[in-house]
Amino acid sequence: MKIAPIIDAIYEARSKGNNIGFRLVHTGQHYDKNMSDSFFEQLGIPEPDINLGAGGGTQAEQAAAIMVGYEKLLINEKSDLCLVVGDVTSTMACAIAAQKLHVPVAHVEAGIRSGDWTMPEEINRMVTDSITNYFFTTTEIANNNLRKSGVEEERIFFVGNTMIDTLLKHRHRFQKPSIWDELGLKNSEFIVMTLHRPANVDQEFKLRTLVDEIVTNSKDLPLIFPVHPRTKKILENLGISHPRLHMIEPLGYLEFNFLVENAKCVITDSGGITEETAVMGIPCMTLRDNTERPETISRGTNELIGTDPKAIKPNMEKLFSGNWKKGGEIEKWDGKTSERIVQHLLNIFSKK
Repeated sequence: MKIAPIIDAIYEARSKGNNIGFRLVHTGQHYDKNMSDSFFEQLGIPEPDINLGAGGGTQAEQAAAIMVGYEKLLINEKSDLCLVVGDVTSTMACAIAAQKLHVPVAHVEAGIRSGDWTMPEEINRMVTDSITNYFFTTTEIANNNLRKSGVEEERIFFVGNTMIDTLLKHRHRFQKPSIWDELGLKNSEFIVMTLHRPANVDQEFKLRTLVDEIVTNSKDLPLIFPVHPRTKKILENLGISHPRLHMIEPLGYLEFNFLVENAKCVITDSGGITEETAVMGIPCMTLRDNTERPETISRGTNELIGTDPKAIKPNMEKLFSGNWKKGGEIEKWDGKTSERIVQHLLNIFSKK
């Protein structure tokens, strides 16, 4: 989702005579069919030039496999730049391997921070940004985080959010998933749920209580819950079921966002989804105690309600009373972020 529009912008720059190319490396970290391959198909991403096949195992095992594979690739065919996106294990591992071979690193979505070191993503962000050369940021908040850590102004490029490039480009293509007709869903008359963070799903009693509170306080609305592979195993052990709770397989990008755009609200612990709901104007409750995307709260439709199941009821009451905030525009989340990134890259390398 974050790479697709950058590839489009590179193609566009090449069509105008600019000397820029890319090699797409799929690390294999995300190996679930619906959470990987379908995104390539639906978003028009070309087949990866390389797939390192580093899926599975612990985070340390994944990081090691990615570093070994990417290092071999760079030794055999060195690139002028390693561009990484987001905050997953692949982001950090590829940045480390590249820098050790003296390949400069550009980090898309640099500078965001939650302050929560219990989150693997936060460690990935901090390590990546500590060895990054060029920082492409989503907000002024991220810029300030980088400045505070000592990054020079000339290495910070405030470009916006590539996730929103993808959202705006494909919004007219959103596809109705089969669950829509199967359940007779109607606009604004159902709730979408996603849960995958350890703080919410690793403790069986906590997960059960969260789900029970959501079911109890959602009136008679259907609850559509595309289940992350991580969460699925735990739910199966718990034997959770309810007539209005529909646990389904992960959806493709176009199908999932069709549901989000038409939902009464979204209940999630995902950072990326809070960005999409902010732009689409859909109420969002985030079951976390912190967020690396505060702009979705200050400018968007997101509320950070914490991980205490007791927070569900008052927030549901607020939603059903019609008092949920409307949100507004977020600077540079305009669908042109990738164009800005590629132009900056052209400028950087024209000076070398």
